[in-house]
Amino acid sequence: MLIPVLLFALGLVLLIKGGDWFVDAASGIAHRFHMPELLIGATVVSIGTTLPEVMVSAQGAMAGSGAISFGNAIGSVICNTSLIAAITLLVSPAKTDRRTLILPSAAFFIAAAFYCFNAYAFGAFSRASGIVLLAMFVIYMIVTVMQMKKNPEPAAEQEEAPEGSATRDVVMLIVGAAVIAIGARLLVDNAQILAKAIGVPESVIALTLVALGTSLPELVTAITSLIKGCGALSLGNIIGANLFNLVLVSGTAITINPFDLSTASATSLTIDIPMMLGVMLVMTIPALTREKLSRWQGAVLLAAYAAYCVFQFVAA
Repeated sequence: MLIPVLLFALGLVLLIKGGDWFVDAASGIAHRFHMPELLIGATVVSIGTTLPEVMVSAQGAMAGSGAISFGNAIGSVICNTSLIAAITLLVSPAKTDRRTLILPSAAFFIAAAFYCFNAYAFGAFSRASGIVLLAMFVIYMIVTVMQMKKNPEPAAEQEEAPEGSATRDVVMLIVGAAVIAIGARLLVDNAQILAKAIGVPESVIALTLVALGTSLPELVTAITSLIKGCGALSLGNIIGANLFNLVLVSGTAITINPFDLSTASATSLTIDIPMMLGVMLVMTIPALTREKLSRWQGAVLLAAYAAYCVFQFVAA
């Protein structure tokens, strides 16, 4: 029992470190081509912080563990919103810019509506559904880039050239992706072993422990944003990461291995998906209507997450 726990922990460490190397290298390459900072954040960094979820869900799907693929994506959205965003709001509520949040928020709820339609109407996700989700991801990225070109940020001061060489960045990009893949493999394999050993369904492990582990890059980003006094930046990153969890993470896993919800936890339709939608509404509606975030939102979200985790393990 000790070895699976240690390997699970090692997988988490590799995911975090690999993600760090990947984002740094990708950002370095992007800066060398003089890409705008905002574009780097909306594409390279957001995808980089979501890469652990992609790897875990893809490898879970290839291993035939649909419950981990499904639970990791839904669980990561819940964790990002009701734990990471909640901490950000409790420590430093911030004003928001409605214009910057409309696109990612609208895209998330459109993707969620499609996700719910498949879940509740068919009780399954076909390969066609996965392709549609991936197409949504591509469309979102194209629209984001077009929007940035149409409304460019004010010119910033000339930034210093990234340290090191382009060759080093490319090598670290490859190494980072490889380390993430290894970490994801360790996480999936040992999550399955632990779930069987303690008699907890795979979906519960994925919705809690695996989701928390793969959401650590977003947690690091949130803490860094707080330290720098940029709480709103953390919110934008979390909403973007949540969207990517639905369209990129789920889309990849479903395309690899179509998923039947009958193999997941019985609470998926009654608890998990409604919880995901509920916490996102609590976070985004005040931000979009009042352009302001409050500590009460953080308190509500954090209490909801604690209750959700307790329920998952008690009901397992």
